[in-house]
Amino acid sequence: MSMDRPFLVVVCLLQVVGSSNVSQRHEFFDVILNEDYDPRVPPLLKGDPVLNTIQLYILGIDSISASTMDFKMSFFIRQRWHDHRLAFRGRFDFPKIELDTRVMSNVWVPDLYIKNEKKANTHSVTVPNKLMHIYPDGLVVYSMRVTGTFSCQMYLHKYPLDQQTCSIQMESYGYSTDTLKFRWNDIPLVQRPNLTLPQFEIGHITNHTCDITYANVSFTCLGIDIEMSRAYGYYITQVYIPSLLIVCLSWVSFWLNIDAIPARISLGLLTILTMTTQSSGARATLPRVSYIKAIDVWMATCLVFVFAALIEFSYVNVKARVQQRRKSSVRELPLLLHGKEDGIKEKPRLDSESRDEARRVDKLSRIIFPLVFLCFNIIYWSVYSVWVPEMQRKD
Repeated sequence: MSMDRPFLVVVCLLQVVGSSNVSQRHEFFDVILNEDYDPRVPPLLKGDPVLNTIQLYILGIDSISASTMDFKMSFFIRQRWHDHRLAFRGRFDFPKIELDTRVMSNVWVPDLYIKNEKKANTHSVTVPNKLMHIYPDGLVVYSMRVTGTFSCQMYLHKYPLDQQTCSIQMESYGYSTDTLKFRWNDIPLVQRPNLTLPQFEIGHITNHTCDITYANVSFTCLGIDIEMSRAYGYYITQVYIPSLLIVCLSWVSFWLNIDAIPARISLGLLTILTMTTQSSGARATLPRVSYIKAIDVWMATCLVFVFAALIEFSYVNVKARVQQRRKSSVRELPLLLHGKEDGIKEKPRLDSESRDEARRVDKLSRIIFPLVFLCFNIIYWSVYSVWVPEMQRKD
C-alpha cells in the first residue's frame, strides 16, 4: 500500500496542474478575447502599419495547361504578425496558445488574397487545414493549406522548345500600405523535396515585391516567379521523328519509275494527308494565338516538302508528255517525205530523249530534297535553341 502512495501523489499533482492549465486557458479567452477585443479593427500601434511576414511552403505543382494558360499548385501560406492586444506575458505562464479553428474567427487576420487566382479552396478534410498560435508578446502565427488554379501568361513562340515563368501574386485587398504591409520571411520559400512535373522541369523559384497603386492608393504585394522548361522528349518521339519519317517517305517517289503513275500519285497523296492529320493533332491542345510557333514552322515546312515531292512527279510526268507532243510534228515530217517506215524509226529515239530528261530530274531531286531539308534542320534547331522572345527577356 505504501508503494502506491507516491504514484497517487504524482497523479494528483498532474491533475491539479492540468486543471490549472485548463482554467488559465479559459481565463485567457475570457480576458484577452473579451468584448473589448474587436477582430474588425487592425492592431495598429503608434500609427505604424501592421507588418505581416509571409513564407510559402510549396507542396506540389500538379498540372500546367497551355490551352487555358494556367497552372495548379498546392502550398501552405504561413503568416506572422504582432497584435499587441493579444499579448499575455506576465499574466499567464504558458509558452503559447493554440487556437481551435472555431475560435480563429474571433482574431483579426490580414486580408491577403491571390491576385491571379482562378479557382482555389482551403482544405477541410477532416477538419479545416488552418493553424493559429498566439505567443506571449502578441505574435500571431497563422497557416493555411491552399490548392488552386492560377493564371499564367505563356509565350508560345518557341513551343514545344519553350520556357515559361508562372507567378503567384499576393496582395492586400482592402488595406493600404498605411495600414498593412507584407514582407518576406528570412526564408521566404520552401519546397517539398523531389518536386517534379511530367511535362516540365522546374528551374529557379524566386521571390519579389510587387507593391502597386490603384487610384492613387498604394497596396502591398508580394510575388513568386517559378521558371519552368518544357520537357520536349515527348514531342521529339511523338511529333518530330514521325513527321521527319513522313518527309523521307515522300522521297521514295524519286526512286520509282516514271511510268509507275498510280504508285507515285498514291504515295504523294498519302504523305500529304498523313502530314496534315499529324499537324492538326499536334496543335489541337494549343490556344489559337495570332503569332507563329516553332511547331507551326516545323509542320508547315514538312508539309511543303511532301507537297513539293508530289509536284516534282507531276512536273516530270507532264514534261515528258509535252516533249512528246512537241516532237510529234518532227515525226510527221519524215512520214510525209520518206514514208511511214522512216517515221516509225524516228519515234523510239525521241521517246528515249524525253524519258532520259525526266529521269535526270528525279536524280537531281534525290540529292536536292534531302540536302535542303538538312539545311532547314540545322537552321531550325540552331535558332530555336538560342533565341529568346523579346517579351521574355529580362533586363
